[in-house]
Amino acid sequence: MKTSVFLVAIVLVSVNLATGQKYKATKGFVSFFSTTPVEDIKAVNNAVGSLLNTETGDLVFSINISDFQFEQSLMKEHFNEKYMETEKYPKARFVGKLTALRNDVATAQEVKATGKMTMHGVTRDIEVTGTLQKTGDAWVMKAKFPVRLKDYQIEIPKLLWEKIAEVVDVTVDLSYSPQ
Repeated sequence: MKTSVFLVAIVLVSVNLATGQKYKATKGFVSFFSTTPVEDIKAVNNAVGSLLNTETGDLVFSINISDFQFEQSLMKEHFNEKYMETEKYPKARFVGKLTALRNDVATAQEVKATGKMTMHGVTRDIEVTGTLQKTGDAWVMKAKFPVRLKDYQIEIPKLLWEKIAEVVDVTVDLSYSPQ
């Protein structure tokens, strides 16, 4: 009987330790910015789902494209219908790993995320450098990186080439709490 109780206790402690390294994004955003001499376009998405395992470095993002908010509703409509084809490709996703992650560092540390990003039905290998900082029992991740639209087969109509940049800047700012 004592052996059974001891084994159950070890299993419960092991499960607790294993899940103690997993975090989910509870606050934050992903935004993009396109600038041209004619017009700047900015959109923000506060409904980002992300999981981070600080033990293994595994990182997953999922974003509903239709949740991006624009200053003008017509921009959102064109973005979803003409460029991103949101009905056909409703999500953007990243699955990868963080390298150079150290759990014992309390200050902001530079990390690199390598993996596969899927957007507009196209999956590409990417590498993004950012920062990760432990604050109490949470983690804060920040990154900024360029995305070339044609790499994801997002076409800019010839009539609008002056208004939409071929490369947009993506910013990620997320806070993770224990899962």
